[in-house]
Amino acid sequence: MQALDLERTLTELDHVRIKNLIRRDPRNRLPSALAQQIEETLDASAVVPAREVPPDVVTMYSQVLLADPAGGERTKLALCYPADAEPAAGFVSVLSPLGLSLLGLRVGDLARWSTPAGGERTAEVVAILFQPEASGDYSL
Repeated sequence: MQALDLERTLTELDHVRIKNLIRRDPRNRLPSALAQQIEETLDASAVVPAREVPPDVVTMYSQVLLADPAGGERTKLALCYPADAEPAAGFVSVLSPLGLSLLGLRVGDLARWSTPAGGERTAEVVAILFQPEASGDYSL
């Protein structure tokens, strides 16, 4: 399953900000295949006003609980922009394969992404522990 196999929902603000990040990237930092995948994901997503995004959708700065379907191991991550990324602390950039795989998914969906070593990983979105829009913050 690729990033485009699931219907995704993005807020208008997230959509615009991520599009702008891609446009400003000189393509020498972001692998071209990933840049293309990000563009395709953005183009294929449903875009809604922030006040209308359902609370079970992964938006920017959402904290999510993931579970490995094979072993059941659970991981807590926050989806963020590249400037705030600290993978070791659980802050994953939306411009990474893992981050992109989470963007716009709903609780119960499976995220699939490629690892730097070329392997394939899968995780279920078990819960959204925090979503800015659900707490009334529409500007993050």
